[in-house]
Amino acid sequence: MIKAYFRPKTIQEAVDLLSSPDQKMVPLGGGTILSQNRDHEVAVVDLQECGLDRIAAHGSLLRIGATATLQTIGAHPGLSEHLREAVSKEANVNIRQKATIAGCVVSSDGRSVFLTALLALDSTLSWLPGSQQQGIGAFLLSRDKDWPGKFIEWVAIPLSAKLRVASVGRSPADLPVICVSLAVWPTGRVRIALGGFGPYPILAMDSPESDGAEYAVRDALTNSGDAWASAEYRQETAAMLVRRLLTDML
Repeated sequence: MIKAYFRPKTIQEAVDLLSSPDQKMVPLGGGTILSQNRDHEVAVVDLQECGLDRIAAHGSLLRIGATATLQTIGAHPGLSEHLREAVSKEANVNIRQKATIAGCVVSSDGRSVFLTALLALDSTLSWLPGSQQQGIGAFLLSRDKDWPGKFIEWVAIPLSAKLRVASVGRSPADLPVICVSLAVWPTGRVRIALGGFGPYPILAMDSPESDGAEYAVRDALTNSGDAWASAEYRQETAAMLVRRLLTDML
């Protein structure tokens, strides 16, 4: 439940509010997660008017502002069709019109196809204050601990990497029980991220070449069994999906 609400006009004002020693505050983007909170009261700092919703290319990276909505991201012309596909599988259109990329990064679980794709792409987070940069993989591993800043400024994805995504669910509209995101760089570097279970997606492979991809995926899924699917099912299905994606890309 929201006990106090602030809507700063500038980034500095937002930083000052979130740095206040007098009251614990949390940043608010689209509000799709905080609006579901019923366990305890929170004071929120709404970032919508801080100009953090821009999407623009910076050299070899596409920087996506923290408060850019998933719907806006999916419609951006600089996005690859395969990352656009991952965005479209994240939620229904009503949620995508409100949910932000920063909200996805800090709160989505392992069944998020979009977060799995961002992990495969080795996305970079920039935190305020200080514009401290951090790889998304490092953040996910320590997400429940102290953040390196008060809130995310932008998320950057490489424009040179080719991406493919594939997922399997109980129905076409359901969240996946296994999803695979595979990114390949012009140098031959291959990263494979896996989702469909757990608190966040996991990285199965980051290698200068694709050899051993199926083995790496099977190994990463050894303990992935849960109420939705067995580890054996996920291992077999993910290996098949990786084989198909590599054939399509290489």
